[in-house]
This record gives sequence, C-alpha cells and structure tokens, in this order.
Amino acid sequence: MFEAHFQTFEEPESGVALTARLALFREELARRKLTGFVIPRADQQQNEYVPASEERLAWLTGFTGSAGMAIVLTREAAVFVDGRYTLQAAKQVDRKAWHIEPLADPPPEHWLTKHLAAGDRLGFDPWLHTSAAAERLAAACAKAGAELIAVDSNPLDSVWHERPAPPLGPVAVHGPQFSGEIEAEKLKRIRLEISKLGVDALVLSDSHAVAWTFNIRGTDVSHTPLPLSYALVPKDGRPTIFIDHRKLSNLTRDHLEQSADVREPDTLVPTLTELARSGGAIALDSATAADALSRLITAAGGKPVRGNDPVSLLKAVKNITEIEGTRRAHQRDAVALTRFLAWIDREAPSGALTEIDTVEALETFRRQTCALKDVSFPTIAGTGPNGAIVHYRVTRKSNRRIVPGDLLLIDSGAQYEDGTTDVTRTIAIGTPTDEMRDRFTRVLRGHIAIAHAVFPDGTTGAQLDSFARQFLWQAGLDFEHGTGHGVGSYLSVHEGPARISKIGTTPLKRGMILSNEPGYYKTDAYGIRIENLELVIGTDVAGAEKPVNAFETLTLAPIDRRLIDVNMLSATELKWLNDYHERVNRAVRPHLDDNATKLWLDEATAAMLPL
Repeated sequence: MFEAHFQTFEEPESGVALTARLALFREELARRKLTGFVIPRADQQQNEYVPASEERLAWLTGFTGSAGMAIVLTREAAVFVDGRYTLQAAKQVDRKAWHIEPLADPPPEHWLTKHLAAGDRLGFDPWLHTSAAAERLAAACAKAGAELIAVDSNPLDSVWHERPAPPLGPVAVHGPQFSGEIEAEKLKRIRLEISKLGVDALVLSDSHAVAWTFNIRGTDVSHTPLPLSYALVPKDGRPTIFIDHRKLSNLTRDHLEQSADVREPDTLVPTLTELARSGGAIALDSATAADALSRLITAAGGKPVRGNDPVSLLKAVKNITEIEGTRRAHQRDAVALTRFLAWIDREAPSGALTEIDTVEALETFRRQTCALKDVSFPTIAGTGPNGAIVHYRVTRKSNRRIVPGDLLLIDSGAQYEDGTTDVTRTIAIGTPTDEMRDRFTRVLRGHIAIAHAVFPDGTTGAQLDSFARQFLWQAGLDFEHGTGHGVGSYLSVHEGPARISKIGTTPLKRGMILSNEPGYYKTDAYGIRIENLELVIGTDVAGAEKPVNAFETLTLAPIDRRLIDVNMLSATELKWLNDYHERVNRAVRPHLDDNATKLWLDEATAAMLPL
C-alpha cells in the first residue's frame, strides 16, 4: 500500500566480511609501523549525519549508530558507544573481535591507558578529531609511555577499496521568505562577534553555520539539507566560501558571489596558511574544527583561538520569519500525523502491520502534504522490546509485527523548507498493563513539567532537566538520554548549543526551539517517550524582578489517553492536557478531509475527567 522514499531497511554488513576487514586494516597499520589507530564516527566537520564516503566506523565494525568510536590495537579492539546505543551495538558488533565499551563514563582514553604499552605508536587522522579530542588522546598515550602519531593519510581509506565518492549534492538558495534575514545583515552581526573575540578572522568549519550565514541549503548528507563547505570570515573585507563548484548552478553561484568569494575546497589549506604567515589570530570552533586546522595555523606562524562558534548561538535564536515558518510546518505536520495515528488505530489491532509498514505509512502521509523535502532523521518505530532500544532503527531482519498488548514507540520528523519537526508518540496496541500506564503517566507528568515551566532569563537546560525526571525518580526510575535538544530552521534536527540535559550549560534564550522528550525504557519489554518541540518565549509574571521565560508548544498531535492514569495527574496537569488536546483539535480538524479521521480526532482529544 505504501512506498518508502527516504529510508531503507537493509541489515548492515556483518560476519566474514567484517572479520576480513579488521585483519586487512591491522596489516596496513603494521605496514605503517603503527601499533594502533583511532576511528571516530565523524567527518571533517563532526556532522551527525555523514556521507557514505565518511562511514568508516560502520564499514569496519558494523555499528551504524550516529555516535561512537573504535580503537584498534595489535591484539585488542574496542567499540565505544553511549547509553542510547548499548543494545544496538551488542546486536551489530562481533563480540569475538571487539569489546563494547562506554563512550563517556569512563571515556575511551581510560581504556587506552590500560591497553597501550610503552613504545606503542597510536595513529589518528587529525582531520577527523577536534583539537580537544586529540589532546585527550595525547595525554592517554603519554600516561602509558606511548606516542600519538598524526597521519598524513588515513590507513583505513587505503583498505576500503570500494569507498563511495564524496557527495556532490546541488546547492539551493534559501530565500528571505524562509530565512528572514539577508546575508549582509548576518555578516554584520558575525563581524561584531569577531570584534569581541579580538581575532583577525573566523573559520566556519560547521557546514550548518555556512548554510545559515549565506542562506543556502544542500543535499550532501541524508536528512539534513547541508551543503558540505567551509567559510573564512575576516574582520574586514569579503569572506570566502570553500565549496565544490560542481554543486553550484549559475543562480546559486551568483547568490554567493554577492557577499563572498567562492573557491574550491582544496584552497582552504593554502588560504589559511597564507593568513597565518602574517601572525594572524584565527578563531576556530572547538566543537567542529579539525585538529588539522589548528596544526596548520600554528605551523605557519599564526595563532589558533579555539572557542565557541559565535554563529552557533546566532543561528539558534530564530527570527520572526523562522518562527512563523516553523509554526506553519508544525501545523502541516500535525495533519499528516493525525491521519497516521488514526490509520494505526484502525489497522494495528489486526496484527497484520509491521514496524516497516508504519515507517512507510507515516512518510507517505507526510509526502501527501506536497511539501516534504526529507525526513529529519531515520524514523524510529519500535514495537514491544524494540521500543526499549532508544535509537532503534528497523531493518528487514529486525522488523517486528505489531500485536495487541504491545506499545508502539514512533519517533519521527520532517524537513520542510519553512521548518523542521521532531515528534514522538507512544501508542497502546490493545489494552496496556497497569505498569505501562504508571510509567507512561510518570513520563507525561515530566513532559508537562517542562512544557509548563516558567523560568528567569539566563536559566540553563541543566537547571530544567530534573523537572522531567522527578516523577520517575520517585519510583527509582530514570532514562539514559537528555530531555531535549535544539532544533534548526530547515537545518539540523539536533542543533546546538542549547539543550535540556544534565550537561546543558547554555542559557535558554527567547526564539530558541528545543525538544521536550522524557522517556522510560524497560529492556526486552517496551519503550515510552513523549516528545513535542517547544519555543522559548517571554511571559509576564506579576512582581517579577527580572525577565521571565516560558515555553510555547509547537507540536500538535494527540497523546494516547488510553495510557494515562488520570488519578495520578494533579489538577494543573490535567488542565494542561485537556487544554493541549483542545488546541490540537481546533488546529487540525478543519484540515482533515474525511469524517472517519475527524471522529477519531474528536475521541483522541476528548477531555479527560478525574475518576
């Protein structure tokens, strides 16, 4: 019935092919007189989604998650993943060849200090690590009496004989009807930040920053409309964009040349070297700039100044045009979501649907808006025990049939030219257990606590994070991911620098958009997550002594009432839920084209009353 367009469901390579690759890679390391090598899940700009040509970690290990690292030594090898991917890595990685270790606590450097020997030579590709990451590796090597070697060419690429070519996705102009601000005005604001930093130039090593600054979008990576590129913005004079000319039409080249010089990517190194020779101070983004950039600036006599990319914060605060566009995108998305949820309720109880069916169906409903550019990340559709894998991605092998008694967790998003969406709903198939309803209601109460929060200007995400966890904590429960991440404007669905998490140190500013997604996961049983996107807005509080902020919920989709134990909700929480559902009905119902879906929506958003 449905045809998938943006996602595939093939199983990653495994078995004999991967075993042979590891052996071949070790032979190459020995040839280069290296006793080990570090393989991050990264490209030159630390992008979350990377082109096929940069998927080195997946090619070597079989692990396909969006965050991770591998370290290969002569006799030992380990894959490092965070809590989101522990279960996934265990299924994908050959445990006979690889240890699976935590990515953060303790970090990979801790493992290195225990497994490196004095005199070992550990290699790394300085284009795939930030300077901070390289310094951590160097310290671990020094502690073990080993040496860290920056290689000129990546040894893995030497044995990856069928490595795909780098992408050449066409670049498009992101017009003022979507961006709300022309490039000249953005550059004026960026130069103010450069002046504050006291540097001669700023390197934009993050392609998101280049796309935002120069109002362009591209198709070089999946799910994020990125044109892979760099830019150099001097404190005076014209900036330079480094981008493959084959991606540019005459229109986009003319657009870029109105505000910048356009050069090929291979001219970045000589351009930076020339600037550094004059002793210039050059600002680099600590989060995305490759260690190779710091090294070449230093070698040429310049001064690399590492810190936060000022564009990151400018980009995170949306203007009126972007906010209105995002509201339109969510309104459009809500109609597709409602049609999907009504379809699931109608079809799933038969036991005929699978996880892949739901992914294909939801994408089809979104495509029927005639505005979908891509999904904003691979849809997570996990039923039963698969729902407990936080970043589960269905394959034809793992594809599970949806049966009564299951919880179906579906986390999805869309890329529209006027905005990016991300929404998670947990759906009861048949009758949920009392435990499921208890856990769901605790997650819902945490979600409402964030949505309903009122906080003084300057509050960070870390200060709000426990609001979402408090009701789970009361039962000795928790979840192993952040509560929320920033979201871009037709850019990355996971955007910095602000987030709601235990380590979210950036103050939340009006105009930022963040997710609100507490959850609960019972291994081998079920998963629960409720996610809406929230816009930071100002609010009036009587007697307030400083500006006060709150959240406006952007996402419009019913929350499954069958999973709610209404007696666990306070009067305030119940009012929030009923008001939210009334708003969803009012926004979505006029745009539905069949009575059956309208009747479903009426029932799904009906007011709940205390029992």
